[in-house]
Amino acid sequence: MDHTHADAVVTLTNNPDGEALVREAYGDSVVVIPYIMPGFDLARLCAERFPAAAGPQTVGMVLLNHGIFSFGATARESYERMIELVRRAEAVLERRGAWSLGPSSEPPTETPDLLAIARLRGEISRAAGAPMVLVSNRNPRTLAFSRREDVSRIAQGPATPDHVIRTKRLPLIGRDVEAYVEEYRGYFDAHAPHAAVPKTMLDAAPRVVLDPELGLATAGRTVKDAAIAAEIYEHTMDIIERAERLGGYRALPARDLFDMEYWDLEQAKLAKAGKPPLFAGEVALVTGAASGIGRAAVEALLARGAAVVGLDVDPKVEAIFSRRDFLGLRCDVTVEAEVTGALARGIEAFGGLDLLVLNAGIFPAARKISELSLAEWDRVMRVNLDANLLLLHLAHPFLKLAPAGGRVVVIGSKNVPAPGPGAAAYSASKAALHQLARVAALEWGKDGIRVNVLHPNAVFDTGVWTDEVLASRAAAYGLSVEAYRRNNVLGVEVTSRDVAELAAELCGPRFAKTTGAWIPVDGGNERVI
Repeated sequence: MDHTHADAVVTLTNNPDGEALVREAYGDSVVVIPYIMPGFDLARLCAERFPAAAGPQTVGMVLLNHGIFSFGATARESYERMIELVRRAEAVLERRGAWSLGPSSEPPTETPDLLAIARLRGEISRAAGAPMVLVSNRNPRTLAFSRREDVSRIAQGPATPDHVIRTKRLPLIGRDVEAYVEEYRGYFDAHAPHAAVPKTMLDAAPRVVLDPELGLATAGRTVKDAAIAAEIYEHTMDIIERAERLGGYRALPARDLFDMEYWDLEQAKLAKAGKPPLFAGEVALVTGAASGIGRAAVEALLARGAAVVGLDVDPKVEAIFSRRDFLGLRCDVTVEAEVTGALARGIEAFGGLDLLVLNAGIFPAARKISELSLAEWDRVMRVNLDANLLLLHLAHPFLKLAPAGGRVVVIGSKNVPAPGPGAAAYSASKAALHQLARVAALEWGKDGIRVNVLHPNAVFDTGVWTDEVLASRAAAYGLSVEAYRRNNVLGVEVTSRDVAELAAELCGPRFAKTTGAWIPVDGGNERVI
């Protein structure tokens, strides 16, 4: 037995003449069952009606406003019958001029107002009672549908009741989240009193947004949830427009969709999901993400449920993780146009910015001040200081809109409190960055943004520690390389993961009342202590 919600079939059934269209497609080769709530009642109705209506020619069953079943003596026979049944539904649509929708020629607008996206995400998150990602799907197809003059009339409900769990009953048309919430409360208040058992209202936030500038945007506690809602609604758009050509799209009444949305079995599924990860629905940006502390920070944040944008001058950042909640972008953080473009892509991908980890940096070979050229000094300052000023400047408006408050972690260096010989440019750049972070903490506290600094030392599994640099620094202290690796009070080696895990924790609730702090991650350095 096979069961699908094939687009062609539900296009036929979501229509005022749905049963007649199904009969046109299948004759007596399928049994037609009127819509009833899934579960025991549907099973009982099928048991009552199927034996009376079925015959030797019966190869399937259509549930109006729901989907189609096929049967067979073997899995292959059932599958092949399903393919044939769906093809026959498509043939009806073709005969009636309702199958081919033609190409969508609606041109995308320029890059949308990124702050408007972040504000919309913030409003949806407040309605949901928790941070949500907002994934934009701007293409000619979604823009054309969203810009239809009759979109408010035709976008009246899901193509099959199961989808209401993922998409809500209605999309948000435009950006008035408050009005949507009020309408949803009215929907709940109208139908909850008629339920067999008392119901508690779910969050009233939309999951699907249709907007003439944004096209289709979908919200979720995870990127996966938002992507599922988008995939469902992209199919729904086709179903609606085809059904309109057949005589009009007609979704199930609100009462039936309410019963499905608040079905006890569906509620049990949601309850089984358990407590969401720490940073579910939040978006992080990490610089220097291709290796070392940056890559470890990406891993730590992903493990805690965040969607992460990773930037690095090394193009391998684009492929270090193959998952929906990671966007790796090749970006030179010293080039303003590249940083601006990368930030825009991150906002469009996930809807906003909550967490910023400033990690990218360079550590040149040891050089005495008497041997230090201005060109090298400038190069170090551009990467270690100026680039971070640029990112702070560009990120602030989005961090200010973060639903749970913005958080910044700056990866500094032991060289700030305890500089070493031969590292003038590096030490000075990190010291200046430390002061920049302190000023940001002072200025941004009123915006609910926390800014803290980590000062690691001797983290040797990072890109800045080449064999040459490691050997030169060990020699500067008169130590072997192995002794230099554990040259701290605790006699331990500090790894990128050690730093990254603390960076992630600094963004969490345990440090909710801490800003402007700096924390050594160095195994205990005598000069720092």
